[in-house]
Amino acid sequence: MAQLDTRQKLEILADAAKYDASCSSSGTAKRSSLGGKGIGSTEGMGICHAYAPDGRCISLLKILLTNSCIFDCHYCINRKSSNIRRARFTAEEVVQLTLAFYRRNYIEGLFLSSGIISSSNYTMEQIVEVARSLRKDHDFRGYIHLKTIPDADPGLVHQAGLHADRVSINVELPTRRGLKRLAPEKDGARIEGAMAGVKTAIVDTKDARMRYRHAPRFAPAGQSTQMIVGADAATDGDIVRGASGLYDRFGLRRVYYSAFSPIPDASAILPLKRPPLMREHRLYQSDWLMRFYGFGVEEVVAAADAATGMLPLDIDPKLAWALKFRESFPVDVNRAPREALLRVPGLGTKAVKAILASRRWRRLRLEDVARLTSSIAKVRPFIAAEGWRPVALTDRGDLRSLVAPRREQLELFAA
Repeated sequence: MAQLDTRQKLEILADAAKYDASCSSSGTAKRSSLGGKGIGSTEGMGICHAYAPDGRCISLLKILLTNSCIFDCHYCINRKSSNIRRARFTAEEVVQLTLAFYRRNYIEGLFLSSGIISSSNYTMEQIVEVARSLRKDHDFRGYIHLKTIPDADPGLVHQAGLHADRVSINVELPTRRGLKRLAPEKDGARIEGAMAGVKTAIVDTKDARMRYRHAPRFAPAGQSTQMIVGADAATDGDIVRGASGLYDRFGLRRVYYSAFSPIPDASAILPLKRPPLMREHRLYQSDWLMRFYGFGVEEVVAAADAATGMLPLDIDPKLAWALKFRESFPVDVNRAPREALLRVPGLGTKAVKAILASRRWRRLRLEDVARLTSSIAKVRPFIAAEGWRPVALTDRGDLRSLVAPRREQLELFAA
């Protein structure tokens, strides 16, 4: 490997990290330090927060330790057979970069992943050393998210969780069948076993802290994972069911979806073009329906096309569900429980909260609801209010065309 300076390594390894979407800093707690003067505290005076709408912190240094890898996963730009420029940081270089970027107020934390070099254990040791040095040698109190390696020794993964705010283990693909075909060197059972071990450690340390005040924290912001969408034949139904199972079994904070992006010198078994970005967006929406709107996994799957198993791209999953199950509507905004209101297309959690609060004092009319939502045209066919009932509107054959986003809106999103 040719000698590269730090700037060149950073250019290569920051770009290589862009394919990993499972990068979030929401939900962590403040790490106390003597006198509150530890480096990088994200809750101290004068520190500004910048979160993307899906909860990700936008002020993290997001890099790979190296883009060299002994594995040859078909979908990965950094696979062993890929003809790309390689680079590698030492653990100390990552530590110094993180501190330098923080002191310049560029970042509030670190997201660190890596290709596999030499062995899984050796790579995991290097990742852990970065976090250990930041925490112990430099009293760094900023956010740290570490991507752990499922094949590594569980003791090393445990060390990662003691130093990091969040850890993640990528399941890579939605189905084990797809993983076996595109990443034969990886094992779905081992990946899930590692995720189960992290869940156990999180639960055990939470229990210990309830009894012992100074018990160590373990990944206080939980664990997350990522699925690649569109690299294999998995349908949206397969993906939604897979994500639901991961949430249930491993207590994940987030499942991230990343649309497959064609790579140079791609394997012949990969698709020639990336899936529509709107597909990734619809999967995130379906994820929110399960996490925040009370939808069961099979209800979300019911919104997909029965023949193809794919969610519609022109309308969101909640609207697709409502159009299929029109007998559930209209919902009376003055009487319906929160669970029913959350199923109304166009009503988000904040709007429902405002409706529940407002109707304690007065009966709501359609114009009252309009002030609480950005699209009353989308809501109107599915609700009843004081002086309003959607007579013959809910059952109209052309209702979908009336409430679907305009084509230019979808094109703007795709652009």
